[in-house]
Amino acid sequence: MDKIAADFRATGHITGRQEMSPKVYKAILGVKRHKFVGPKAQPYAYQNAPLPIGRGQTISQPFIVALMTEFLELGPSDRVLEIGTGSGYQAAVLGKLVYQVYTIEIIEPLATQSRALLAELGFENVTVRTGDGNHGWPEEAPFDSIIVTAAGRIAPELLEQLSVGGRMVAPVTRSDGRQELTLVEKPSNREYEYHSILPVRFVPLTGDN
Repeated sequence: MDKIAADFRATGHITGRQEMSPKVYKAILGVKRHKFVGPKAQPYAYQNAPLPIGRGQTISQPFIVALMTEFLELGPSDRVLEIGTGSGYQAAVLGKLVYQVYTIEIIEPLATQSRALLAELGFENVTVRTGDGNHGWPEEAPFDSIIVTAAGRIAPELLEQLSVGGRMVAPVTRSDGRQELTLVEKPSNREYEYHSILPVRFVPLTGDN
């Protein structure tokens, strides 16, 4: 946790977030990251670094998980959509903070594995679906917040499924190939505000992107 805190301080002049809020700190501390990585990666599970989880995917660096979670500004009654379940780690952190998490994973074996693990760990407020997250989860929309954990463009369907007053955090791939962690705010049904947070490097989105 000290290294995560150090990264907040080191990037605070860019992000405007000098430290974790107590609730995000507690959520990160309360999720056993070693449960979300394979046996070979378990010795490194609590390093502040991304780790491979198979099938070309990674579990995100804890600092990035914490930072993205902070920018969502979550409340206990919120309903959150996550695009890119991966190992289920980010969904578990969100599950500590909100009323309900809906998370979509396009790679079926990862979705199946994460669904079973989250259930085993008692996350009854996290629902996992196998599918293309670019289309969102329209029957459960709108969502107070949306988080995207792979890089690409922001799908119009996701913007539509964000509540008025809601916030989305996503790594966006620019035309020159750079990725920028981006906050999208939705002050009205026809208005979106985009804010660059930090340069990042994520695995690319798959599906209709």
